[in-house]
Amino acid sequence: MIRHALTAALLALPTLVGAQSEAVETRIREAISGISPETVVESVRATPVDGLYAVRLEGTVIYVTGDGRYLLQGELIDLETRRSLTEDARRDTRLERLAEIPESAMIVYEPEGGAEHSVTVFTDIDCPYCQRMHAQLDGYLERGIGIRYLLMPRAGRDSASYDKAVAAWCADDPRTALTRAKRGEAIERLSCEHPVEEHMALAQAFGVRGTPSLVLPDGTMVSGYRPPADLAELLEQTAAQ
Repeated sequence: MIRHALTAALLALPTLVGAQSEAVETRIREAISGISPETVVESVRATPVDGLYAVRLEGTVIYVTGDGRYLLQGELIDLETRRSLTEDARRDTRLERLAEIPESAMIVYEPEGGAEHSVTVFTDIDCPYCQRMHAQLDGYLERGIGIRYLLMPRAGRDSASYDKAVAAWCADDPRTALTRAKRGEAIERLSCEHPVEEHMALAQAFGVRGTPSLVLPDGTMVSGYRPPADLAELLEQTAAQ
């Protein structure tokens, strides 16, 4: 609702005065704050298109012309390289946001000798494909892939899945507890200070709709289960780009 109101209001903004990017950024930030004070402008950056600025709002990217008159929503494509500049911005956003979360606030499984690639996975204990992925954990680790879990109970806060996620986190050995829970075994119901809601908020900011959802080392998001061999091949491809 806020986003729709924000879009409509920005479309009605008068022409900005001045062409300097600093003035444009200040005006855009002030305009958005005046329309929706709770909306966070994470960055305002020039794009390769003259006079067009990429504005990042809580993980969402929109575009505003330097005169403040036009707002665009959607994918900005470089037809020469066939790259989505919008997706490039999303990848940067994901990496920046994930960098704010220490591994101590995740449930991490590392290969012996360290990971060649680390993949961040939004997971739900009761999701069948999440369970299938976890059942093949050794296959990922053997291929040098570290798995960093963020907990995303899809049924929401007032659900058995949420309670299981909290219980796994609060266990003396969260890795073992999570494995048992994903096998369908009962684990002790525990409560403690935990990051589950932070994980859920990040999933929402990233636009995660289902689990498992994977964030690769370059910030690319992949939806759905990938077998170990397929994921290893995908990681090699993205690393070579």
